[in-house]
Amino acid sequence: MNNDRRSMNLNSRDAVVLNRADVRYGAARPLDVAGPYPVPDLSLDLLGRLKFMFAEVTGIWFVLLTSMVILAVPVTLLGAGRVFDMIYRTIKRTIDIVGALVGLVLALPIMIILPILIKLDSPGPVFYTQTRVGLNRRKKDRRFCQKTGIETESRARERRRVDHHGRLFKVIKFRTMVADAERHSGPVWATKNDDRITGLGAFMRKTRLDEIPQFFNVLAGDMSLVGPRPERPHFVSELRDKVPGYTDRLQVKPGLTGLAQVESGYDSSVASVARKVDLDRQYINRMSIWTDVSILLRTVVVVLTGRGAC
Repeated sequence: MNNDRRSMNLNSRDAVVLNRADVRYGAARPLDVAGPYPVPDLSLDLLGRLKFMFAEVTGIWFVLLTSMVILAVPVTLLGAGRVFDMIYRTIKRTIDIVGALVGLVLALPIMIILPILIKLDSPGPVFYTQTRVGLNRRKKDRRFCQKTGIETESRARERRRVDHHGRLFKVIKFRTMVADAERHSGPVWATKNDDRITGLGAFMRKTRLDEIPQFFNVLAGDMSLVGPRPERPHFVSELRDKVPGYTDRLQVKPGLTGLAQVESGYDSSVASVARKVDLDRQYINRMSIWTDVSILLRTVVVVLTGRGAC
């Protein structure tokens, strides 16, 4: 009677009331299934097989075509800020990190021997750091869009006190010149048979061994493996008025190597800079992963032959 009253008072559909007399306790035991286990029929008819093959081929072609677009199609044709541009920059940064780490590992014996030779060759520090201009992250004037009704002197004033047209960073190299080479002359280009270059420095510049420490700049994100050569602020300010389109090369990160570097040597005059700017703009217009890979392969030839060294 009490159980019946309890069951009548329950309003939940999920509740179940059992009589105590109906409850039994026992032990679980495995189920013995006699005979062979049934095997599902997975065979397909001709139409099903054709659909399966069509789906597989379509998937493979999609992966191949997408990879070709990402790796080979120039970024400028895909449109800045779009998905493929983001994928390209992610892949490029990944290649930069992996390439810099591999380069440092392979160059480890050289990085142990060269400092000793540099010290024996001439007095002065082993490494040489210099301020360079990197990527210009500002795409337009920050005052391009003014707020309506707000025209104050602070908003009209440019936030950059000195505009270097790009982010400044310290590039690191092995020293190839005598210590304080520009103490009296100021910033000047290196020339052929420059008497400031040491004997060992000439060999390092010819084989590009002096640029091995720049792998650390690549890891820090200031540089890429492939891109325009980073220049000093003094020359950027001077050349932007003398060479048309010079600041266009600051649209991308500077590189350890690049199309201009493998096609030409070190800058020695305004005319040589103008030729290299044209090459840098060519690279920016057609840059892709495949372009970067081809430039890296050509760099190996330049290093082995010493072509283009100053």
